[in-house]
Amino acid sequence: MFLSKFLSFLLLVGVTRASFQDHNIPQSNALVTVKAFDVGSMSLANSTHSFYLPVLPGRETITAPMYAFLVEHQATGKRVMFDLGIRKDPSNLAPSLGAAFVSGAYQLNQTRDILQQLQDGGITLASIDTVIWSHSHFDHIGDMSKFPNSTNLLIGPGTVVSTYPENPNATLLASDFAGHNVTELDFTHSKLVFSGLTAIDYFRDGSFYLLDTPGHMSGHISALARVTPTTFVSLSADTLHHAGQARPRPAFQNNFPCPAHLVHELKSSVSTDYFWSPKSQVGAFDIKSRAQQMLAISDLPDAFYEFPVPAQVSLEKMATFDADPDFLMVFSHDRSVRGTLPVFPKSLNNWKVSGLKERTVWNFADPSNPAWLFSAN
Repeated sequence: MFLSKFLSFLLLVGVTRASFQDHNIPQSNALVTVKAFDVGSMSLANSTHSFYLPVLPGRETITAPMYAFLVEHQATGKRVMFDLGIRKDPSNLAPSLGAAFVSGAYQLNQTRDILQQLQDGGITLASIDTVIWSHSHFDHIGDMSKFPNSTNLLIGPGTVVSTYPENPNATLLASDFAGHNVTELDFTHSKLVFSGLTAIDYFRDGSFYLLDTPGHMSGHISALARVTPTTFVSLSADTLHHAGQARPRPAFQNNFPCPAHLVHELKSSVSTDYFWSPKSQVGAFDIKSRAQQMLAISDLPDAFYEFPVPAQVSLEKMATFDADPDFLMVFSHDRSVRGTLPVFPKSLNNWKVSGLKERTVWNFADPSNPAWLFSAN
């Protein structure tokens, strides 16, 4: 009788499967601390169509923030940076890129780059063991020439390392690599696969994983940081550029129902000429019956997604984390959370107990939010 009651008790309260195990992530008590930096924002004239579709009238210019992340291994104190944002002098990028800033096609709004923010915050550049590029686009790689040679550089598989001036058309500079130990990740022998994404255990203790997320460009990777034994921050880089490329989906809506006030407001705010759902009517959009994300990855000839089909597959896999209440997805250009995402010196580690996800995941669908794109401007 006692054994029967004890087993019943275990079934009720004792053996609840943590959601991270559903993604095939191993258990661990090893943690990292993650701190985000807002490194400024950038506007690209007439370029929205290069990132996501559809583009409604008046929404042709895209403006987005840039985030960089300090990851500190709690057991050893070792520090790595996941992305750096853009350098403070973009006109000094390789000529193929710098010209866009000189002409005004690209406009940078930045008060302090990552180098100044780190040093102002008491984080010496010499204390950064490794800089990890999610990929080699200019708005992620900063200015590696300012870091001491002791700082390692880690890049994704297949990253194009051709540099200017040896290659006149290159987008990277020789100074991006000079003096640094550069390592290219190799996922081919990894046996870790989370929700279909091949992973590498960076600190070898389950605290911080690098994920192979191809598609945006050659060498694109993401990261998964364990901030409590059961909760994670997904650093999704440029797997997506707008929350509407991931949301809403059935699993997401099941765990994070659209707030009632937005359900009502979206009926008249979303253009039904461009967006539809099973229970929508002309001029009256129904968000609750929408079973697919609002925005698609651009596959146009001038898209910033080099390989749109693999990019979509990577996003589908990453979206499983976004729908999970124990995972906070943070991507590099999320305009919907600017001003509400805690930034350095605050950490993201207590995101769950603070209710950050519940407060912000529907920001993108709020007509008053700067990320709003679902009506003509």
